[in-house]
Amino acid sequence: MTAQHETFSTAVPAPRPGTDPVTALKAQVTGDLMDIVVDLDAGDGCRLRDVRDGTDYLDMTMFFSSAPLGHGHPGLRTPEFEAALVRVSRVKPSNPDFATEEQARFAETFQRVVGIPELPLLFFIDGGTLAVENALKVAFDWKTKVNARRGIAVRGSRVMHLEKAFHGRSGYTLSLTNTDPSKIRDYPMFDWPRVPSPAVEPGERWDTADLLPEEVHALEVAESALRRYGAEIACFVYEPVQGEGGDRHLRPQFLQAVQRLCVEHDVLTVADEVQTGALTGQAWAHQALGLEPDLVAFGKRMQVCGVMGGRRVLDVSDNAFREPSRISSTWGGSLTDMVRATRILEIIEEEDLFAHSRAMGELLLGELRDLAAEFPRLIHSPRGRGLMCAISFRDPGHRARALAVAREQHRTLFLPSGPDSLRARPPLTARPEEILDAVSALRKTLASLT
Repeated sequence: MTAQHETFSTAVPAPRPGTDPVTALKAQVTGDLMDIVVDLDAGDGCRLRDVRDGTDYLDMTMFFSSAPLGHGHPGLRTPEFEAALVRVSRVKPSNPDFATEEQARFAETFQRVVGIPELPLLFFIDGGTLAVENALKVAFDWKTKVNARRGIAVRGSRVMHLEKAFHGRSGYTLSLTNTDPSKIRDYPMFDWPRVPSPAVEPGERWDTADLLPEEVHALEVAESALRRYGAEIACFVYEPVQGEGGDRHLRPQFLQAVQRLCVEHDVLTVADEVQTGALTGQAWAHQALGLEPDLVAFGKRMQVCGVMGGRRVLDVSDNAFREPSRISSTWGGSLTDMVRATRILEIIEEEDLFAHSRAMGELLLGELRDLAAEFPRLIHSPRGRGLMCAISFRDPGHRARALAVAREQHRTLFLPSGPDSLRARPPLTARPEEILDAVSALRKTLASLT
C-alpha cells in the first residue's frame, strides 16, 4: 500500500479580516505590547517596520537589548544560515543528554569570541532568570561542600545582594529583585542579606581613588552580614551596571572591595551580566571594572542564556557543573538559538563590533551630555558605558510623556529605566547617522515638553 503524504503550508495564517494582532494578543496573552506589529522580513539596522502600514521606527530598544545586530543584518539572511536554521528547527533535542555538531560548534565559538579562560565551565538554559537561578544553585552546592570538608554542618543557603537590583522574577531570584514593588509583591521570599547600592554618576567623584563615604557604609553592612550569617552565605550577586534599577553605575573600587571581602570569607562572587553582556563596549562589563567573578550569568544579546563558571568553583572537583544531574533542564537551551548565536558571534568577530560599539557609545553619550546641557530643567545625569546609555528626568511624568511623544510623533523607540530614567540600547552595528537621528528625535521631544 502506497503511503499518502499530505502537504502542509508553512505560511503563517493571517488574522481574520479586521482583527489587529496587537488587539488580539492583548485579549489573550499577558504582556506590555507596544502598538507595533513587527515585519520580520523588513527592517534595516536600527529601523524596524510595522507590517500593518509600513511605518518605520528608529529602534533604540532592540527588543529589550536582545537583538545585537539590529534588524535585517545581511549576515543573518544568507542561504547557508537560513538552511542551518531550518535544519535544526525540525527537531528540538534535549541538549544536556544528546550531543549535536551544532551545540559543539556553538560552545567552541562562544569560548573563542566571548569566553573567559578562567571560567571554562558552561551551562545553558532558556531565560536570564534561570541563568541567575542556576548560578546560585552552583554557589549553594559549592559552599555546602566547602563547609562539610571543614567539619561545619551548615548549608550554604543565603545570598548577599544589593539594593536597587533586578535578577529575575522566579524562585530564588524573587528574593534578590527589589526594584518595582509590583513585580514581587505578595510572593513568598527568603530574608537574605541586602546591602546598600552606592551607585555613582560618572564624573568627578567617579575617579576618587579611596572609597566614598556611601561605599564605606555599604561595605560595613556587607561585613556585618558576613559576621552574622557566617558559613550560611554562599555568594554575593551583583549587576556591574544596574539596568532595571535605573542604569545605576557601581564603581570598580567598591565592587573590588566587596570581592576581596568575599574571598576572605569563602563566598563566591556572581556577576549577573544578563543585561550588560555584549553591551558595554566589550564582551562583559565586569572585565572593564577589574573584577574576577567565580560565576557569570548571561543571556539577552547572547541569544542563549546560561552560566560560566570557574576560578574558586574549581576548588571543588565535584562542583554542580560536574556532578551528574545536579543542575540541568530538559532542553538545556534551544538548538535553534545556538545556531543563530553562533552566526552572531562570528559576525561580531569578523566585523570587530565591540570596538565599533565603543566608538558609537562615545558618540551617543556625548550627544546625551549636550542634551542635558541644553535642557537642564528637564533632564540630568547623562551616563553610559559602551552602548548602555541613559538620562534621568527631573519629573517622572515627563519621562512617560517623552517616551510617548518620541514614539508617536517622531517614530523613535526608547525604553524606561528605573523610576525616572530613559535608556537607549542600540545594536552593536549602530551607524553614526542612526545615533544622531535618535538624539535629534529626543531633542524635538524635549523641546515640545518645555
